[in-house]
Amino acid sequence: MTSANHTLLTSDGERLESLWDRPAGQAIGTVVLCHPHPLQGGTMRAPLMNHVAEGLASRGFTVLRFNFRGVGESSGTHGYGQAEIADVSAAWEAVNEGATGPYVLGGWSFGAATSLVWMAHTNTAVPWAGIAPPVTGTRSPTLPLLLPAAPRTFILGDRDQFTTVAETEAYIDQVSGQLHVIKGSDHFFYFRETVVTDLMAGAFGWHPGGQSPGA
Repeated sequence: MTSANHTLLTSDGERLESLWDRPAGQAIGTVVLCHPHPLQGGTMRAPLMNHVAEGLASRGFTVLRFNFRGVGESSGTHGYGQAEIADVSAAWEAVNEGATGPYVLGGWSFGAATSLVWMAHTNTAVPWAGIAPPVTGTRSPTLPLLLPAAPRTFILGDRDQFTTVAETEAYIDQVSGQLHVIKGSDHFFYFRETVVTDLMAGAFGWHPGGQSPGA
């Protein structure tokens, strides 16, 4: 597995710090992975982000993670989930320019919510996996109700501080998707990072025997 820094350019001229995590062998697909809330300390190098990205790479995926505008070495200022649509677009364009398909999308918390908003805004129908997207509250953008038909996987701890299982189930009833609840876990999934990684990889077609998403 290797990692390499890269710079993404958004349509409105921002430069985003990004990081590629690559598998040791041939990739079976590529994941764009979006980080948690920029104003709450979220970055592409948050502990769970590191674990999931490196874990997906060890399972055969190429992973592109990036810092949203105003985070780390990324230019610009926080856009409350609206300007960040252009950030997700820049990452999506980067993987489509040469990374191995199929291309899939995921994120944690703010990143999960923003990636869903991007899918609705661009009408992009690809597999998506979200780790604890806040269904209510003002910390993240409002989750969209009009989404293109696509496989969607929600991963949530039953002790999450920002949303409940019932709220998430009610949202899924409106947009369709599958919910995995990790018992005893909160929003940060301490000591359950591998479970989260396995669920995300499984959402993208990975199986423990090494079968590729397209097989």
